[in-house]
Amino acid sequence: MASHVIGEGSELAAVLTEIADERRRQDERWGPQNHPDGTGHWYAADAALARKECEEAAETGSLSWRHILLEEVAEATAEAGPENLRRELIQVAAVAVAWAEAIDRRAAR
Repeated sequence: MASHVIGEGSELAAVLTEIADERRRQDERWGPQNHPDGTGHWYAADAALARKECEEAAETGSLSWRHILLEEVAEATAEAGPENLRRELIQVAAVAVAWAEAIDRRAAR
């Protein structure tokens, strides 16, 4: 697996800069947001289904970024504890960033 260097001009740096800019816009518009998580074990079945669909797509060669991201989001919504939820949200963010990088690579061809 290739590693990314977060250096000026890298795809990763560009995407992370855009994300930081968007977060600033959100804060300017809405201020700090402190909503309840709204997650927990009652979403475990959704997470299991998303995981199954992702695995089946991988097995059939039809895996897409949509499968991967939805699986990570479903896993995050099934977490109740703040440490596990935070870990899952970091995974959601990382997949979203990887997807944006892939779009940029396609556009550069």
